[in-house]
Amino acid sequence: MRYKPLGSTGLYVSELCLGAMTFGGTEGMWAAIGQLGQEEASALVGAALDAGVNFVDTADVYASGDSERIVGQALRSLSRPREQIVVATKVRGRVGPGVNQIGLSRSHILSSIDGSLRRLGLEHVDLYQIHGFDPATPIEETVRALDDVVRSGKARYVGFSNLPAWVASHALTFAEQNGLARFQSAQVYYSMVGRDIEREIAPMCLARGVALLPWSPLAGGLLSGKFDAAKRGPEDARRATFDFPPVNHERLPRVLAALRQVAEETGVSSARVALAWELTKPFVTSIIIGAKKPEQLADNLAATELRLSPEQLKALDDASALPPEYPGWMVEVQNSRDPRGAAQPPTPAELQAATARAK
Repeated sequence: MRYKPLGSTGLYVSELCLGAMTFGGTEGMWAAIGQLGQEEASALVGAALDAGVNFVDTADVYASGDSERIVGQALRSLSRPREQIVVATKVRGRVGPGVNQIGLSRSHILSSIDGSLRRLGLEHVDLYQIHGFDPATPIEETVRALDDVVRSGKARYVGFSNLPAWVASHALTFAEQNGLARFQSAQVYYSMVGRDIEREIAPMCLARGVALLPWSPLAGGLLSGKFDAAKRGPEDARRATFDFPPVNHERLPRVLAALRQVAEETGVSSARVALAWELTKPFVTSIIIGAKKPEQLADNLAATELRLSPEQLKALDDASALPPEYPGWMVEVQNSRDPRGAAQPPTPAELQAATARAK
């Protein structure tokens, strides 16, 4: 297990983070995602910690708060030193029937952090993340409220999840200009069949010193090796009842074929290969893994020991590559030659090649 700094801080987190979305849940989508009870969840937390994981992530909306309660109880029952574990949770989703029990207003944030700490049984969390975009609340209000959470000692650092790059960049600039706690992490969807963040979010995180924490690295189990290109798989798999996150069906067959080929060459599971591929990305700090069974967790943890060859990485990269989008293809055309050399416009063939890749 390797450890990396969380953004521009001195706090180090393991390259794999245990996600607690599968903890608790008996109704709706939570029943499809998890239903793990206290004993099962505590065993997974213990196994992850024993393997060197020092990072656990949950959210106030997971299983209507039960996930936070289960995480807190697991940490207490395992009797691990609090200062050795990085605990993260999130705020934004609806946590009650009231009109203001949702969103990223100052009111909701300051109320929600107290609720999360009660359920976790902790005096503070190490990372407090906004769980998405709230169009009803100015991002400046959100940033100031998060700064108050940090100054009160209820959270050490703050981060974001599921924000457009331009919103996150604006929030970072606002915080820096006003001496406020700034986002240190970005929890975003990233998988071999969902590489969209490579366009804007990942480059922004690298440039601004923000840790990138991918969620659903196996695309809801689609890259586990249990599904075919038509998404047919076991009836008890999460994808069978909760088809999320969405994937590009045109690229899916070649991604699964390349993944299967590398898995056969290395003699390990497709899931382990998919995680090992993601761990090679320079913008990735810690991958959030979730599991229902001990053997799934063990296989995921083993991804840290798998080293893929340059040829295998290229095969996976090529199969899953994003098509260029504007302005990406225009950037490629304009920089296909050294702009400091002869001032020659792109040839018709170069333009056609770039636009063909964008289709």
